[in-house]
Amino acid sequence: MNRSNQGEIGRSKAGADFLQLDPSEAEAGGLSDWLTERLRTAISDGRLPIGSRLPATRVLAAELQISRGVVTEAYQRLTEDGHVAGQGRAGTIVVAAPTHRTNGAAEHGRRGRGGAVLRNQGLVKPSKAKTPTWEAVVSAPGLDVFDSLRAAPARIDLTPGVPDLAAFPRAAWLKAERAVLGNLESAEFGYGDPSGTPAMRRAIANWLARNRGVAAHPEDLIVVAGVSQAIGLVAQVLTSRGITAMAVEDPGSLGSRQHLHNWGLDTPPIPVDEGGLRVDLLRESGAQVVMVTPAHHFPTGVVLDGERRRALIQWAAEGGLIMEDDYDAEHRYDRPPVPALRAMLADQVIYAGSVSKLLAPSLRIGWMLPPPQYKDELIGRKRLADLGNAALPQLTLAHLMESGELERQLRFLRRRHRTRRDAMSRAVANYLPSATVHGAAAGLHLTITFDGDVNDVELAAAALQKGVKTHPLSWHCQLPHAPGLVLGYAARTPTELTEAIATIADVM
Repeated sequence: MNRSNQGEIGRSKAGADFLQLDPSEAEAGGLSDWLTERLRTAISDGRLPIGSRLPATRVLAAELQISRGVVTEAYQRLTEDGHVAGQGRAGTIVVAAPTHRTNGAAEHGRRGRGGAVLRNQGLVKPSKAKTPTWEAVVSAPGLDVFDSLRAAPARIDLTPGVPDLAAFPRAAWLKAERAVLGNLESAEFGYGDPSGTPAMRRAIANWLARNRGVAAHPEDLIVVAGVSQAIGLVAQVLTSRGITAMAVEDPGSLGSRQHLHNWGLDTPPIPVDEGGLRVDLLRESGAQVVMVTPAHHFPTGVVLDGERRRALIQWAAEGGLIMEDDYDAEHRYDRPPVPALRAMLADQVIYAGSVSKLLAPSLRIGWMLPPPQYKDELIGRKRLADLGNAALPQLTLAHLMESGELERQLRFLRRRHRTRRDAMSRAVANYLPSATVHGAAAGLHLTITFDGDVNDVELAAAALQKGVKTHPLSWHCQLPHAPGLVLGYAARTPTELTEAIATIADVM
């Protein structure tokens, strides 16, 4: 018998039944890269579904006959990317899946500064639409601009205002929905109060008291289909009273301006600087109503400072009306968020918020807390708009709020978002060192501005051709302003964020 291969026959081959992992596939010195990518791919294609548990590092290392440190490093990378989370005795659990499949071969592509992988830098595949992909980014955006941009294909979507949809608490939602359905009376499936279900309004009142310092009676709240509907309802009430304009922050949300214009209101711009809204210029404008984002200005991230808050409250106390869009105030990372203006001047502030930035925009659940003199007319407009929000999602969300599950979700997201914000900040410092970063202390996006002759619309269009989707800052400006980009980070992994910023630097 030929015994020349006896050593090979007698030695067991390293490998694991778990995902049929075979470390011989890895390049020399690349075990951690190989294992990380194999696990990430398995999460992406569903072989490791959300909620599944990874083997203990010691167990997997023994099966693969590799160093336990290699497995620990791979798990750590997946944790930083937000795909898995350590949950004590429960082990390491898959908590989110990538929104697109990674290509293992692409990992061998060129690397940027610091060794960051920069995958396929070519043009994205042409859209089947009649217009090229880059034409979704235009210098004079129309009403359909957000739909066009949403439909444009991109490898990495940095659209601001989008939460981490992969982190939606599906198990908790299903559990809450089952609990609600188990106790729901048959009559509750009928038409309800257009203001919202009593349970939802109680839960919102308690949430605002705990998290925003706002004392509200449930009967004073109106449940709406997101802040966008609240803006539309308020605009209708104002026009019915002869008001023709609502002043807005500049820079300020293009989407909000579009809603106001749709209902016939002009939007005179009031500049925002490092202290927030210029209340002195608001007075000079003669405006009767103003919409503000005081806790975290969109898009610069400025917090309205104490002096400006006092001046704005004084302006309102003299007869002005404030619409407060508290769109993502809970997402603050350096300290607790500042109290809402509504907590300080109830009779002159229409307060609006939602769960779009906390759970998902698709829920279309928000709330409005108007002064008493506007409440009945707003409810009447809401009734005519849609007879009230769907009851079952309201009751499910109310259950999450009252059980404490929503606050646990918020704590989880803060940790996750902080990691992603830090990754984007580092990438901007490395690849775009001349850019100025705004709004890093809170929220779901960063705004960067550039000195010199930069056309941010052309830059955003060029980045989209390279597969990275952003908003040009000029979209959100009525007055002259430094060019820049508004970059959402909440829905992307640190690896993707680094790649996106490197791509933007390439097209600069």
